[in-house]
Amino acid sequence: MELKRRYIIAVMALLAASVSLPAQKMVLENGIVVEGQWPPKLKMNYSPMDIPYMRTRPQTVSIDCGRQLLVDDYLIESSSLKRVAHQPVKYVANPILKPETPLEMGHNGNPGATAKDGGVWWDPQENIFKMWYEAGWLNVMTYATSTDGIHWEKPLVNEEKGDNSIVDEIPADSSTAWLDLFTDNDSERYKMFLRSPNSVPGSPVRYKTGWCMTSPDGINWDKRVETGPCGDRSTIFYNPFIGKWVYSIRNNGKVDNVSIGRYRCYLEAEDFLEGASWKKKDLAFWMGADSLDTPDPAIGDAPQLYNLSAVAYEGLMIALPQIHLGPSNKACAEKGTPKITELKVAYSRDGFHWDRRDREVFIRAEREPGFWDRGYVQSTGGLFNIVGDQLWFHYIGFSGKETMLSDELDFNGMHYGGSVGLAVLRRDGFVSHEASGTPGELVTCNVSFSGKYLFVNADCPQGRLKVEILDSAGTVIKAFKASRCKPFKGDSTIASIRWRGRSDLGELAGKPVKFRFILENGALYSFWVSPSKNGESNGFTAAGGPGFTGGRDTEGIRAYRKAENYMIELE
Repeated sequence: MELKRRYIIAVMALLAASVSLPAQKMVLENGIVVEGQWPPKLKMNYSPMDIPYMRTRPQTVSIDCGRQLLVDDYLIESSSLKRVAHQPVKYVANPILKPETPLEMGHNGNPGATAKDGGVWWDPQENIFKMWYEAGWLNVMTYATSTDGIHWEKPLVNEEKGDNSIVDEIPADSSTAWLDLFTDNDSERYKMFLRSPNSVPGSPVRYKTGWCMTSPDGINWDKRVETGPCGDRSTIFYNPFIGKWVYSIRNNGKVDNVSIGRYRCYLEAEDFLEGASWKKKDLAFWMGADSLDTPDPAIGDAPQLYNLSAVAYEGLMIALPQIHLGPSNKACAEKGTPKITELKVAYSRDGFHWDRRDREVFIRAEREPGFWDRGYVQSTGGLFNIVGDQLWFHYIGFSGKETMLSDELDFNGMHYGGSVGLAVLRRDGFVSHEASGTPGELVTCNVSFSGKYLFVNADCPQGRLKVEILDSAGTVIKAFKASRCKPFKGDSTIASIRWRGRSDLGELAGKPVKFRFILENGALYSFWVSPSKNGESNGFTAAGGPGFTGGRDTEGIRAYRKAENYMIELE
């Protein structure tokens, strides 16, 4: 087992011991208390997921890991601000990758260039973006690179075939490529899960398993382990808070004799390859669509959970649940139109329990003829990159082709025209807490930190934000009164907060305190206490981005400077 993973597990054990918790409890780096059986064993159900850690918050929460996104109530003691959920804006020049090469035109007449789930990552060693995607429909995995994340090159990596295909002996359908920035083993720096379709046109072979494999360069994949049974559209991700690889496995089932269709089973392992050899009995219900997922009124089918991929970002995990709204494959094939799946958003602080309070569509299917992302919208492995002030979500969609009808689904226009596009969100911009007209305030629970400098992500050019600090009893600390705070006016995703007469917060390090954010006409997205004036958060960096040197933000404002020429002007 790799040294850094040993270190993570050892630190978790020490943290548990240091607060005298019983053996079945452990404290994660982001302050979450995990207790009882892990992973939890859930009965198949159709109810919104319960979040146990919301009931076991410590008296004081450490905020040393990452920017503190206020997406849930975990850190909030009280608030008079309005909580607002946000969605990314689609890039006007989409799609940024579409089928063009002979390989991408497809052996069955269905062209496609789709990550599905694939992956889009920033490689800090080479300072380029890398993408793993499926060329054609149910065809082959391929590899592309980009210096800007928008314009993509397809290098010749398969000299025998004369193209950019990789692992060409395994038909591709569902995949996740992962750049492992925490491994000490350079030969396993890249990891991939690859599952073939249930069947390939013209082949008698039926596929019921996938492959987990590793690579030193993302091109040559040598170590391979056949997985246990899994449905198509199964995926994987890494949860650094528990130091485990998570296999998100598709299944189908019923609750009380009522079908919930597609749902996810959960499996985890410390070692990516060793954990792949699961048995059917090892698979346990995790989550599906639930009673708060409403049918599309124009379709009427019950929603299903088509996929759940996730990534660590700052101090929590972000997921983009892919919700299937219908119609059925048969109904889509009759018209040559893609089924409607869309991406929503979910938040977790332990990587297992998901808060899905924001039910609005995060990245939508356009539904109308002529749109490249008319339907079948899906995420990519790693979910998103950090590019200065922005989060970039590479996603896929299908146009369909109504004139291409066939009883064989793989030759039908419902799977036509798969491409990759880009949607852009403000950094940390999933949720804001806002004041308009009447000033408001948000007070945190007791938190502790080892840093010195308070930073915020806030938008208040027509207002102002002031902060004061309270002791654990709720009494304002004199030196950090709001009247001594230098108000922030402006729009910044990395703004420093200072108090007159105090150069930093060093005297409060290690002590339980509360932050009171007092806001007039503006929005607050996140806050954090950094060890330096650069504003680095030590949080996780999702799929990375320009300026980052690893899987954590150790750069702060330095990464912003290196990303200045990458950011997109949104209309």
